[in-house]
Amino acid sequence: MTAPAPSDHRPVVVGLDADHAHRMALSWAADEAARRHVPLRVVRAEGVPTRGHRGGKVPPSWEEWNEELHQGGKQSLAEAVDFVAARHPEVEVDAVLTEGEPAWVLREQSRDATAVVLGSQHLSRAQEVFGSASVALPVMAHAHCPVVVVPEPEHVSQEPAYYVVGVDGSEHSAAAVDLVFQEAALRGAEVRALYVWQPGHLRIFDEYESQQECRRLLSETVAGRRARYPEVDLRHELVVGHPVQALTEASAHALGLVVGTRGRGGFTGMLLGSVSQGVLHHARCPVIAVPSRT
Repeated sequence: MTAPAPSDHRPVVVGLDADHAHRMALSWAADEAARRHVPLRVVRAEGVPTRGHRGGKVPPSWEEWNEELHQGGKQSLAEAVDFVAARHPEVEVDAVLTEGEPAWVLREQSRDATAVVLGSQHLSRAQEVFGSASVALPVMAHAHCPVVVVPEPEHVSQEPAYYVVGVDGSEHSAAAVDLVFQEAALRGAEVRALYVWQPGHLRIFDEYESQQECRRLLSETVAGRRARYPEVDLRHELVVGHPVQALTEASAHALGLVVGTRGRGGFTGMLLGSVSQGVLHHARCPVIAVPSRT
């Protein structure tokens, strides 16, 4: 999510949740589009209709079921557009109803997007809904732009407002640092940059040297951003522990948790199935995953 130039009108794309009561992702996306002065694209993806059939009735024809789904999708999109218009009348909004698996549809939408925004209800791993990890993880792994996962219900942020960013000295975390400063500048927020160091089977003096190297990498990664964003207050620190626990605890009352991804395999230096799923299932603030190629 690079800072938009005056001619940059790449939309913020939001996946519309099937449950009309869940509006946090739509609200976040509308607010972000307003802050960045870019359009908002609301996307409803209809999967295979027959998967949802329940009960003892004779199922209708595929055509009838498909038409029913499309009518419901059109109504949901119309309500979403009205919701955004009331919240931000100045934001240009377009609605897209399409067929296909939501994860694939949103990955394709990410090609010309400023960001893709999804909702998350913090359901169990066995439960799958639009916006759950079953959609978010494949989108995050293959998206061409940052992916934002917004929890339901709304979390409580803390004053002064701040973002948390995970740093490990790689190009992937450098991309996350670039974005977190942009977001903090837009929101008038602070930045907490964390390097999470996991203790291993090392001697004490080796641990000290390892931690000093981590501090050096952390300082180098955030260096230069303060000159470009002098209005953003920065705190950076080395934290000892497990990445999932440390990042989620640090971001409990943050405006967002920003992490870098390398695509096709998850978070930098970590397994997709461990840290990314852990962060998505445990973080109570929006999680912003930034691919290094943006």
